Amino acid sequence: MKKFENLLFCADLDGTLLNDNREISKENLDAIEYFKSEGGKFTFITGRSPIIATDIYNKVKPNVPFGCFNGGGLYDGEKDELIWSVTLPKNAKEIVDFADKHFQKVGIQINTQKTIYYQKESDATKWFRAITNTPYICGDFDTIMEPIIKVVFACNDEKYMDKFSQELLNHPSASQFDFIRSEFTLFEILPKNVSKGNVLKILADYLKIDMKNTVAIGDYNNDISMIKAAGVGVAVSNAVPDAKAVADIITVSNNEHAIAKVIDDIDKGFIKFG
Repeated sequence: MKKFENLLFCADLDGTLLNDNREISKENLDAIEYFKSEGGKFTFITGRSPIIATDIYNKVKPNVPFGCFNGGGLYDGEKDELIWSVTLPKNAKEIVDFADKHFQKVGIQINTQKTIYYQKESDATKWFRAITNTPYICGDFDTIMEPIIKVVFACNDEKYMDKFSQELLNHPSASQFDFIRSEFTLFEILPKNVSKGNVLKILADYLKIDMKNTVAIGDYNNDISMIKAAGVGVAVSNAVPDAKAVADIITVSNNEHAIAKVIDDIDKGFIKFG
């Protein structure tokens, strides 16, 4: 039996697997290859849609499907298809309309399986397109015909986003949805009961791996659910305090090859499962 047989390792991307230059270190890539060669299952769970995770997928080469849309989908990269997903109900339009009308500085990005649409521009959405090299495609929540998986609200003014997120949480329809702050610039509306932790459980079940044999690592609020759900939950040292508070282990930072460090700790028996 290989060393990491029946282990599932799920990593967040930004601030975790990726360093501050948005690169994946050779140390992390080499460790991932070693983990897979010894029978381990490695993948990532990200807020990104599959169309903007392609470059990372090709570098990391996960050997199982990856989680996307902050838990709204599971994507099989080899088959190039969503194998599981949930969609926002049409009444999410009430929240989108409220944001559009009352918060002029907040951009509105609408995610379907294959396309990212922009209902409203902001400084943050322009920056996002620049770093992801995605096209500017206009689209309103009302008129988009494809199933919508999530809506992202974006603004670079952190205090403005604090106020905005609180207003959305207080909206009369808010209890019908889940919301997540995926970066200080981003606030997302998701279908009810969607989270990275939930999609980790769905993936483990799909692979027939016991949850006690899973490890998840992250840095931000949207990673908390999977850190809590995993058999071993890990926070990088640059993680927000709330993520550190629920972690079983706090490891090195995203600039210090955190994934390689965790794999080495598993290999040496410092991290145990079950």
